[in-house]
Amino acid sequence: MGRMLIEAVQAAPDCVLAGALDRAENPSIGLDATGWLGVASGVAITDDLDQGLAQADVLIDFTRPEGTLAHLARCRAKGVRMVIGTTGFTELQKAEIAAAARDIGIVMSPNMSVGVNVVMRLLDMASRALNQGYDIEIIEAHHRHKVDAPSGTALAMGEVVAQALGRDLKACAVYGREGVTGERDPSTIGFATVRGGDIVGDHTVLYAGIGERIEITHKSSSRVTYAQGSLRAARFLAGQGAGLFTMNDVLGL
Repeated sequence: MGRMLIEAVQAAPDCVLAGALDRAENPSIGLDATGWLGVASGVAITDDLDQGLAQADVLIDFTRPEGTLAHLARCRAKGVRMVIGTTGFTELQKAEIAAAARDIGIVMSPNMSVGVNVVMRLLDMASRALNQGYDIEIIEAHHRHKVDAPSGTALAMGEVVAQALGRDLKACAVYGREGVTGERDPSTIGFATVRGGDIVGDHTVLYAGIGERIEITHKSSSRVTYAQGSLRAARFLAGQGAGLFTMNDVLGL
């Protein structure tokens, strides 16, 4: 994802690469951030957060929750805005991000893809219309290296569906089935997770009724869509003050 973001920034006429961060043990530390593209940027990959943020207006963060929160504290202190694509936050961690948004502009989304966020709006419409007689299941598939499940995008889809139906996702979500489970409770929203190979990210919300099925699906074939969406979020923040925003705000949905 870091390489996709760097390539997208390099190709964007209105963006400049100000820094590139990685973990201290990564062998790329000290190398030119665009060297792998065959060009020199003059920006060295560093594990020094202050050095990486020294010239930055916005930090685009796709890491892990603990890394994002460490970056958040420094960005808040320095007045650097953030685009957060990291997933897997606890409620307490989300509250910490919301508190920081009182001082800096933050766009936070479990999926930066423009297409996925359009799908979220479609799910809201479909769920309101299909609110009776349809069983709802969310199926997601990702590469073998993904460490959290269900994906942040699948959970966000579940939240959209539950809210449209007037339900509490925490109370109605079913994350796995095994053995003699009995008949399906029609008030539940089911989740199924697939992990394998190099699948970038597939998400389907299935509305199963009697005599018909409706499926709303998004399939990512490249991470470039996340990078392009992140740049749209960064551009959006350039015209905003402090606050916590979503991709709906960025896209005007």
